[in-house]
Amino acid sequence: MQLLTALARHGHFARAAEECGISQPAFSTRIRNLEQKLGAPIVKRGHRFLGFTPEGEIALRWARRILSDADAMHAEMHAARAGLTGHVCIGTVPTAITFAAQALTQMRRAHPGVEAELRSASSDQIRRGLSDGSMDAGITYLSTRLPNDMKTLKLYEERYVLIAPRSLVDPQRDNLTWVEAAELPLCLLSSDMNNRRILDQVFARLGVTPDLALETNAFTAALVQVSAGLSATIAPQWLVRTVPLSNALISLPLTDPDVAEPIGFAYQRKGQASPVLEAVQEIFVATA
Repeated sequence: MQLLTALARHGHFARAAEECGISQPAFSTRIRNLEQKLGAPIVKRGHRFLGFTPEGEIALRWARRILSDADAMHAEMHAARAGLTGHVCIGTVPTAITFAAQALTQMRRAHPGVEAELRSASSDQIRRGLSDGSMDAGITYLSTRLPNDMKTLKLYEERYVLIAPRSLVDPQRDNLTWVEAAELPLCLLSSDMNNRRILDQVFARLGVTPDLALETNAFTAALVQVSAGLSATIAPQWLVRTVPLSNALISLPLTDPDVAEPIGFAYQRKGQASPVLEAVQEIFVATA
């Protein structure tokens, strides 16, 4: 199982063998022995590693699950003796990245022995990561269609604000309508992001077309544009709550309509969750 996951990570027989602490011939022999036991080819062979066969993809998916369960067993046994330790990989949609980072700050304080990896990803990437075991949990839109073997828990509702240079909007305003926002030069997330699809649906229902100045897959790029006074952006409230804005910028709630999208914690339902994953879930719920 470890050989398969190492080969998936490196895509190279020699490097995978080195990680596993064995020679490349021994590595290849063990893969062939596994193929014989399973009665099916696992890897596509050539002068170099060419990928996994369809049967190999199934074996890889189960290998990750088996190793994950083994890690969970070791973590629970260790936690019973010396406190919680382990590693967790969490994928999060870009609009929830500051919320997730804040939650993991609390996680570090509560459980310093747990190592966390935070990945910014689209809803589709999170769904794939949860399915193939490369991610332990995801912070994603609950409106996203997830497989039946995924368990979800609502954390909060994503609401939206306009962030703009004071030169573009009246700083005396308490809020702004979506129609008014569409008239401003906007820097929005790219169309492959679920957040952008949500915004486009709102504008379409209102019968307006936003003045698009720039598309990006990272809010940091949008904030650079806004800080330069070139455009405004539409961001989730959590971003404004956790990232300080300069005095040259203003944030206004967007109204007419009031838009709220549920954001939730998702993970694969496969028996009892590991102690680390249970602790992560508790921290995220408390932060929300």
